[in-house]
Amino acid sequence: MGPLDALNHVVNFLAPAAALALMLVLGGRLMRSKGALALSWWVQLAINFAVGAAVLVAGLVLLGRDGKMLTYAALVLACASCQWVLVRGWRG
Repeated sequence: MGPLDALNHVVNFLAPAAALALMLVLGGRLMRSKGALALSWWVQLAINFAVGAAVLVAGLVLLGRDGKMLTYAALVLACASCQWVLVRGWRG
């Protein structure tokens, strides 16, 4: 496998984490009140992406292959929980 093929595999492996992080941050901005946010949008995006990438890597290591539905369910739960904490969702 050449370097471009390896890069393609890595980008496609991390694409669900990037897409979910972007959707969470943009959706949160649309649904949230106009109050002061704790962190800027790009910091929230970076943190959600890092959490998502860690979940995908953990799923690959623990389950032995990529693309298992359990990994994607864990990705959604981890990123949604992370976004809830980042926007201080417990304050209502």
